[in-house]
Amino acid sequence: MKSISALNKVYKKGFFGNYENKDESDLIKISELKDLLIVQVVQYKNSSISVENIDIAGLNLKVEAPLVSANKEIRILWFGPKNWLLISKNKDHLKTINSLFKESDFAITDLSNSRSIIEIEGKNSLEVLKKGCPFNFDELKKNNCINSVFNGITITIDMIDEEPCKIRLFALRSFGESLYHSITDACIEFGYKNV
Repeated sequence: MKSISALNKVYKKGFFGNYENKDESDLIKISELKDLLIVQVVQYKNSSISVENIDIAGLNLKVEAPLVSANKEIRILWFGPKNWLLISKNKDHLKTINSLFKESDFAITDLSNSRSIIEIEGKNSLEVLKKGCPFNFDELKKNNCINSVFNGITITIDMIDEEPCKIRLFALRSFGESLYHSITDACIEFGYKNV
């Protein structure tokens, strides 16, 4: 069975907003990411395992905000104290994750089908987020992540890169369409391209 995107009826490729007479490189690029493995790993309070020694595809779990461990295969977001999100295009990593984290010490939850993911890229991406999020984006750097809200929708923001600015936004699937409309509305003045 194939999963259906939360945005399948609203996401259309093309140019929108104030894009006329602008160089395409100046437009914000919006993408919907699908079919990613998203696993939440939570360490139990009574667990005495040291997470610094756990290696997942050459990466360690960070133990402080707002750090992200990343390579070409996987991104590990610090999601809260003793709480991480592991994100990968390779769904086979779920087997590795299940073998690395013992049930007596960790709760592992596959969230892959419960999230909508929107990626925005371009020099005005942070300006778009400032319109609906109270976070001070001057502090957000590459491989940082935060949990916040955008126009009342709870989101996770993952800064993939700074040059060009590339950011992933994660929201509950049921809020995916609302988040998409909020983001695209904030992009209208800059012009945007759905890719």
